[in-house]
Amino acid sequence: MPLDFDALVRPVHTALVTQECQRGVIGDLSQLPELARAAAPAVPVIAGLVRAARAASVPVIHCTAIRRPDGLGANRNARIFRFMARAPVQLHPGSRAAELVPEIDVDERDLVLPRLHGLSPFQGTELDFILRNLGVQTVVGVGVSVNVAIQNLAFDAVNASYQVVIPTDAVAGFPASHVESVFAHSLGAVATLCRADDLLRAWKPHA
Repeated sequence: MPLDFDALVRPVHTALVTQECQRGVIGDLSQLPELARAAAPAVPVIAGLVRAARAASVPVIHCTAIRRPDGLGANRNARIFRFMARAPVQLHPGSRAAELVPEIDVDERDLVLPRLHGLSPFQGTELDFILRNLGVQTVVGVGVSVNVAIQNLAFDAVNASYQVVIPTDAVAGFPASHVESVFAHSLGAVATLCRADDLLRAWKPHA
């Protein structure tokens, strides 16, 4: 971590972005059971960060993935998209599977940004514009997966000139050895890696 971590994550210019913390992804309706098992320890950590962010007036933005029943506008150009398109439970708009897991509730102060396309919460959504309108300089990314979407979030945020902070106990992927390698050799090169407790400590004086 940088020496002035508290300044990096100061609430006045920081946002917490949750990525695909949905029942049909990491919850009771998950179509990716290995990912759901890997994410189970992270869910209460994410929930704690969401509560702390609200208390410190850090904006909370929930980025979700959805798919229309007719598949219109959805990707078909990667194995993960084709797999999810065949899954028995779909992330249809308004469905139980598309909801956030119950541990991570949506508050009236939060923003929810669904996407039909792609692997990144920045791709084809209003996320970048909303962050800029909020005066955000630092994005704290949590959720899943370290294999794909968390890396996309980090790279796209860096390309858009944001600082990126990843609490390693509030993200998940599989297998564990791969996750550690991504931290060491990919995310560690572009983002500030920390633990959730570091953020809780930094935000507590602002609550």
